[in-house]
Amino acid sequence: MVARQDQTTEPELLAALLQARRGTAFFARKLNELSDAELDGDSLLPGWTRRHITAHIGYNARAIARLVEWAATGVETPMYASTQVRDHEIDFGATLSPIALRHLFDHSAVHLSVEWRDLPEDAWRHLVRTIQGREVPATETVWMRSREVWMHAVDLDNGASFADIPVPVLERLLTDITGAWHARGTHEGLVVKVTDRGLTFGDTTSDSATVLSGPLAAVVEWAAGRGSSGVTAAGPGTAATIGTVPAAPKWI
Repeated sequence: MVARQDQTTEPELLAALLQARRGTAFFARKLNELSDAELDGDSLLPGWTRRHITAHIGYNARAIARLVEWAATGVETPMYASTQVRDHEIDFGATLSPIALRHLFDHSAVHLSVEWRDLPEDAWRHLVRTIQGREVPATETVWMRSREVWMHAVDLDNGASFADIPVPVLERLLTDITGAWHARGTHEGLVVKVTDRGLTFGDTTSDSATVLSGPLAAVVEWAAGRGSSGVTAAGPGTAATIGTVPAAPKWI
């Protein structure tokens, strides 16, 4: 019997789906390398254990699947009833037994992949609404998931790094992050230069900007608030003068 394939035939979307599924597989590998006892250990996110990260990724798949179902049926099915409900869900998930927590991740990931697979070509353009209230086409759900699994695989603090994240994902992450800074007005006086890609982001109109430079993986790690190793700072002000890398503006 021939395996069922994604209904979409759009090359760009198929490539994005492959990237998201590879990210899910990468997260699964880093999760499966952890013993049940190690799930209790701290993640790279303050206040969250590895259990919280795993619960979040599991419930995130369910939430995104609800958006895909919305696109397929036309019946509004929000990601979450509220941010409070989402946060409570994660806290509850972190209390599950190790086997239940692992099953949550596995089963929710498969469910989301099937929902994507079965979504008709035309339904990918149907609008859905994120928890932040943005109306986006269903195609955006693929990036929403890809971003979560790749970044949070690093947050498990089990040997993964931003250097393991594919370049297209890193570039779009940086675009998203700097775009969020711009929308909030927190980009002023800050320029980000990616030395190995020839990319520049930020307040390029300023003659007195603080310039943050480094290879793509290091810059995205810094911009995402995960560390500053490999990034250098130069420009006006005491901190930049002595080379201390400032904290990146918040983006979420």
